[in-house]
Amino acid sequence: MSLRSRSEARAEAETDFVYGGNKDGGSTTLTLNVLLLGDRQSGRSSVGNALIGGAVFRTGPSPRGPPASSRPQLVARTFPRYFRRNGAESHLCVRVIDTPPGKPRPQDLRELCPGGVHVLVLVVRADLVDDGAALERHAESLCGADWIQHSLLVLTHADRLQEAGLRQALFLTQTADWLRALSDRAGGGALFVDSGCDWPSLTGKPIRDRVLSLSARNHHQALRM
Repeated sequence: MSLRSRSEARAEAETDFVYGGNKDGGSTTLTLNVLLLGDRQSGRSSVGNALIGGAVFRTGPSPRGPPASSRPQLVARTFPRYFRRNGAESHLCVRVIDTPPGKPRPQDLRELCPGGVHVLVLVVRADLVDDGAALERHAESLCGADWIQHSLLVLTHADRLQEAGLRQALFLTQTADWLRALSDRAGGGALFVDSGCDWPSLTGKPIRDRVLSLSARNHHQALRM
């Protein structure tokens, strides 16, 4: 691929969704690259929308949504004065990479995130638990053996568990062995989210806070792909 075609492809894949300033009063900006992995209909793109705080990733077949893509999509948003770091207010820039179903090409991800990935968000439907071995192999093939320390498990459609009379804590003790083990091993633990039409707007900050906390625990070091 030529240099020109690479830059064009990257421009198509990246949308800059930034509000507020990031140069006022000596405030600094922390930039985190977040990679979303999950099967089709897992709620992966909805989790991306929650992280960004807007409907930027396509979440269904609606013709009004953004067009589907067979390549990873990158969206960035800066949240001014989001947290305090070293006694000073800091902005948080979240760069979210949504991967299409299947296995994205590592070179595509490296073009979008040449500095690596700080947090992997593994998205799994709580009400449709399949074999997750492929998901874990996929994460390791992209980010190496240390991926688990940088991973956060997000279990979507948690409201279906409530409808079935299952408490979240009880679910994790009774679910498939691989999912229970992943929730224990993941550096960021497990986070449950509902599947209502407005849940991305309601749960965005809790997911961002968990991502920020996990990255801080890893000293904001990124995994090379």
